[in-house]
Amino acid sequence: MKKLIAAVLATTALTSPVMADEIKEFRIGILGGENAQDRLNSNECLRSKTQDLLGVETKLFAPADYNGVIQGLLGGTIDMAWLGASGYAKTYLSDPEAVEPVLVKVNNDGGYGYYSIGFARKDSGITSLTDMKGKVFGFGDPNSTSGFLIPSIEIPQATGASMTSGDYFGEVKFTGGHEQTIVAVYNGDIDAGVSWADGLGEWEDGYNSGALRKAVDAGLVDMNDLVEIWKSKPIPEGPVVLRKALPEDVKVKMTALMASLKSMDDECFYSVAAGEAKGFMPITHDAYEVIIEARKLKSN
Repeated sequence: MKKLIAAVLATTALTSPVMADEIKEFRIGILGGENAQDRLNSNECLRSKTQDLLGVETKLFAPADYNGVIQGLLGGTIDMAWLGASGYAKTYLSDPEAVEPVLVKVNNDGGYGYYSIGFARKDSGITSLTDMKGKVFGFGDPNSTSGFLIPSIEIPQATGASMTSGDYFGEVKFTGGHEQTIVAVYNGDIDAGVSWADGLGEWEDGYNSGALRKAVDAGLVDMNDLVEIWKSKPIPEGPVVLRKALPEDVKVKMTALMASLKSMDDECFYSVAAGEAKGFMPITHDAYEVIIEARKLKSN
C-alpha cells in the first residue's frame, strides 16, 4: 500500500483542491448494509475528508436499496461507491464504460475474500439447511452478492431444489438489506437468513468485519444467541468504484484518499470498512469476471 500511496502522491498533491470548474460537487453512494441514518453516520468522516481534499461540496447518498446506488452510478448522479461484486457486475453489464474498480478492502489475513453466512437463532433448533425445509429464509437484496446472488447459486446445489417459495423453503423473503435480515432473524420474524462476514476472528464478535460485526457494534444482536447453519465458498470482496467520466486528478486523489484511510484515520476506516481490516488496496476488473459470468447466467 505504501508504494501505491507514494506513487499517487507523486502524481498529485493530496492536499491541493481540484479546480472549481472541473466538478461542482462530489457524491458518494452507500449500499444498504445498515439503516440509512447509520450508513450516513458511518461515512460522515469520509465525506468530510473528501470535501477537504477536493475543495467542493461532498454529499452522501443512502438509497433504500442497492439498485439506487447502481442507477446513480449509471446515471452520473453518484461519483463513487463501494459496491458488492454482484452490484459491480450489474453496473458493468448495464454499461461497461460507467465505472472503474480501483480498490478493494483487504482482510487482516491479506486476502480479499469474504463469505455469505446463513444463520438462525440458537433456540430455534435449526442447525443446517436440512432443518430449514418448509421454513422462512430471508435474503437482503436481489443485487447483493452475499445477500442473494451466491446463496441463490450454492444453496440449490446443496438442497437439490430451487429458491422458489414453496419448493424447498416455505418462503424465500427479501428483507431489504443485511441489517434488516439480521434483526429479523434475531427477533424471530423469520427462521433464518444470510449476511456477510470476513470469517476471521470470533463468532461472538460477528467476526472481524462485515454486517454481523456492524450489528454487534451497534448493540442490535448478541451473537451467542445465533448459530451458523450454512457458509458459502469464498466470495471476492466488492470494489470501490469511481465514475470513468470524472476528471483524472479527481480519480487519482480519491483513490489515494481511500488507500491511505487506514493509516490516516483508523477509526474512520473501521467505520467505513465495517470493521477491522488491513486497508483498501488496488484491484482491477479482471478480479470480477467470475461474478459477472454468474450474474449473466442468473439473468438468462
